[in-house]
Amino acid sequence: MKYLFISWLVVFIGSWVMYVQYSTYTELCRGHDCRKIICDKYKTGVIDGSACSSLCAKETLYFGKCLSTKPNNQMYLGIWGNLQGVIKCQMEEAAQLDFGTNPEPRKEIVLFDKPTRGTTVEKFKEMVYGLFKAKLGEQGNLSELVNLILSFADGNKDGRVSLPEAKSAWALLQLDEFLLMVILQDKEHTPKLMGFCGDLYVTERVEYTSLYGISLPWIIELFIPSGFRRSMDQWFTPSWPRKAKIAIGLLEFVEDIFHGPYGNFLMCDTSAKNLGYNDKYDLKMMDMRKIVPETNLKEIIKDRQCESDLDCIYGTDCRTLCDQSKMRCTTEVIQPNLAKACQLLKDYLLRGAPSDIHEELEKQLYLCIALKVTANQMEMEHSLILNNLKTLLWKKISHTNDS
Repeated sequence: MKYLFISWLVVFIGSWVMYVQYSTYTELCRGHDCRKIICDKYKTGVIDGSACSSLCAKETLYFGKCLSTKPNNQMYLGIWGNLQGVIKCQMEEAAQLDFGTNPEPRKEIVLFDKPTRGTTVEKFKEMVYGLFKAKLGEQGNLSELVNLILSFADGNKDGRVSLPEAKSAWALLQLDEFLLMVILQDKEHTPKLMGFCGDLYVTERVEYTSLYGISLPWIIELFIPSGFRRSMDQWFTPSWPRKAKIAIGLLEFVEDIFHGPYGNFLMCDTSAKNLGYNDKYDLKMMDMRKIVPETNLKEIIKDRQCESDLDCIYGTDCRTLCDQSKMRCTTEVIQPNLAKACQLLKDYLLRGAPSDIHEELEKQLYLCIALKVTANQMEMEHSLILNNLKTLLWKKISHTNDS
């Protein structure tokens, strides 16, 4: 009788765990819904783009393994003919930088409502220019970026942007990740854009989808303590020279977005799951949804009411101070991107580091982590520490096959 009860209890617990996991999966992985919404709009002539025909008519673009971590941001491995990529699709309207309020559910009646019929190309260019000015601030070369967007929006490459193509482009430009990917398309550490349809877009596939760690079946994950899991992640990493090359890639990416051609972007979620690398150990950014224009963040946060500094956080890593006299958040983010990157790299690089550079590497990493935006001569210190770290790592691996 006792064994029967134990067997029944095991079956009950197992069934409950399976139900919870299945419910979580069905909420996170809604690729069918995403495809249906996009293809319905395409087939009725509302939207168009370079991936629409393959996704909705020829059916040569397939959703594969679900990679989603949030229900409103759908992400899948994709197969497009003989190419592999990553499909990203929004299941809710792009969330504004409102620090914790929930985005409105995706509304069919307003989705892809701009530009309206009768809008000329010149008027659309003015709309895009105004959007960039609001997001990026006054930049002397915004017109070049507008032309770059129009070139990308011309999905069928017929030399003109149709209204459905313009509707797709406008929806995509509400997404900070897409805008940053267009800006950094010629940079080594940004995955290449392969195509789009509505606010769905396809990027190149990255072989390794996390900075470190090993993928385990979810049933095993349930029984591994988080502290032990973090330690275990550090065991399953590439060799140290390869880690050094990946780290150099992250430092180069920080350079790319620090006072780039269209202003400064802030990394507001610096975690290992947002970084990947290819088979040559070149860093590739997996998820850039929490990398936001500094001008845009400052404009919105200045009106944010607060009682403590905890009310002045965007993502996990963009923090400002609460001005107690005004009960408003200040606009200056405390920690620069480089300091956040070094915090992430500290354990990653120090574990297994060659003894002859371990002490100097540790010193440079701690100097880097201590960087503050408000410090005098921050930009000079930023450049000095970044160059010191890159030089130290390159000198150690430049003579190895891993470089």
